[in-house]
Amino acid sequence: MNRSVSAAGGRSKTGARDPGRTRERILAAALKEFSDNGFAGARVDVIARRAAINKRMIYHYFGNKEELFRAVLRRKIAERQAWGEATPEEPSKSLPLWFDLACQDADWIRLLEWEALRGGEKPVLDEAERRAVAQGAVERIRRRQTSGHLSSEFDPRHVLLAMIGLTTYPVAFPQLTRLITGRQVSDAQFQKERRDFLRKFAVALSPSKAKTE
Repeated sequence: MNRSVSAAGGRSKTGARDPGRTRERILAAALKEFSDNGFAGARVDVIARRAAINKRMIYHYFGNKEELFRAVLRRKIAERQAWGEATPEEPSKSLPLWFDLACQDADWIRLLEWEALRGGEKPVLDEAERRAVAQGAVERIRRRQTSGHLSSEFDPRHVLLAMIGLTTYPVAFPQLTRLITGRQVSDAQFQKERRDFLRKFAVALSPSKAKTE
């Protein structure tokens, strides 16, 4: 009988090996494990079990746990960079969008929290490359200021930090969200209220209107 080999064997439905699919399963499983337990607490055997593969496949594709962690970071950074480049120009649209993306990407936010706990102010993995990505995001803010979509009164670096804080903080600290608002961050009503707030708050980031005496 020509039955396809199970997913644990790293094969496609046709029975042929599919390295791309196997890598994707490993990276998805690794993101969950790293976000749940941090780099130090993550276990390769648990990642293998989540990905439904033999643990040896992880070492085959990524070498060791640190390289796997690095691959997870690079994949997520590239994904989020693409989101950033596609962000609407107007802050009244971009802030609610960034909040929605944060709600959909809580694993990434937890991963960054673990990274901060592990390293504090020390250099992070791929420091130079990630700094370049961050500078690209700052330049996009500066261009939006030049084009009149954002106020030029503020330092673009701090505008970017403010936008990140406004949209990710409720997801990064769900217990504070619940204590302050009385709602879970996953609550649809809270999410609607937050989007409405961000649309209104965006006025502060918009170009100043001419003031009359």
